[in-house]
Amino acid sequence: MLETVAAVPGMVGATINHLTALRRMRDDDGWIRTLMEEAENERMHLMTFVQIAQPNLFERLVIIGVQWIFYVGFFLLYLASSRTAHRVVGYFEEEAVISYTLYLKEIDEGRSPNVEAPAIARHYWKMADNATLRDVVLVVRADEAHHRDVNHGFANTLAGLPVDTAAQAPYPPHAHDIRMGG
Repeated sequence: MLETVAAVPGMVGATINHLTALRRMRDDDGWIRTLMEEAENERMHLMTFVQIAQPNLFERLVIIGVQWIFYVGFFLLYLASSRTAHRVVGYFEEEAVISYTLYLKEIDEGRSPNVEAPAIARHYWKMADNATLRDVVLVVRADEAHHRDVNHGFANTLAGLPVDTAAQAPYPPHAHDIRMGG
């Protein structure tokens, strides 16, 4: 369920930053591209887990409602305080890292089946043909950690605080090391 709204912050942030850059006729320092890449990456998380979970019609209707509520709420938050919005997303992403770590534990302890990775995941993350759900969870967790660092970095920039430039590097699509962590 959470992956269904995870792409909303990147899309909202990119849209508002795009309009702001146009209105001010200034460069955005790469924020729009970074936020769009984050939104796309989160969408791929969703597309991957949809292949695994196969939501029914009722769940899909709930998702539509939750997306609209979250979109409007986050849009208003971003307009009111983009710094707060990025900080909130950083905390959401930290919770996602924790959740995926717990999911890895479920897989490792045999409580969740370690099924074959969906083709969409193998293609997007350039995974081996024999990749499993565990491999997918590792790359998704790494993505979430990157999103966390980027959003906290954006919040720090907006607050005038020091920023870890390594964490602010543009999102490296498909450049994940599935051996990291876990």
